[in-house]
Amino acid sequence: MNKYLSKLACAAACALTLPVAASAEMPGMRGTQHIGITVPDVDEAVEFLVDVLGCESFFSFGPFGPFEDDWMTKNLNVNREAVIDVITMVRCGNGPAFEVFKYTSPDQNLNPPKNSDIGGYHIAFYVDDMQMAVTYLRDNGVRVLEDPHPLTGTPLEGEEWVYFLSPWGMQMEIVSFPDGIAHEKNTGQALWDPRS
Repeated sequence: MNKYLSKLACAAACALTLPVAASAEMPGMRGTQHIGITVPDVDEAVEFLVDVLGCESFFSFGPFGPFEDDWMTKNLNVNREAVIDVITMVRCGNGPAFEVFKYTSPDQNLNPPKNSDIGGYHIAFYVDDMQMAVTYLRDNGVRVLEDPHPLTGTPLEGEEWVYFLSPWGMQMEIVSFPDGIAHEKNTGQALWDPRS
């Protein structure tokens, strides 16, 4: 690891170890219910999520639009001519649902953001056995980036992680920490854990 990455990891580790009390709370907020993702082909995305990752598909609905007014801009902050062709709801194990969208819009960016882009993101899935999961993904033609990495010397020590790409280029990750992570052992503060 170069000096810059080492300093960045140290700064992140220090920041993550500081307890932060909520200064405000949205009334009645319970947690994450779903995550919306926009894909180029809903059928392909749902097939990957269900047939490769093992998620469950529930239902589809749509289309929404086109509308003659600014409904799409006012309600969804997209181009007024954007159309949601279809939405499919999917759930992966013990986690929030995915609302999988297919949009068409005259100003649509067809390239998924990188993690380094503003608005970049990834979705991480917890697995019990990292090596078995990596082998399974590769055996199913999924592009796994490098090999799993341990997070030593950070509040996430005890975790291994590796990124992989969906067929449409979305960044995803698998993580595993069967014996827990350092932060939880040292502070007693627990992050959300799909095993619970």
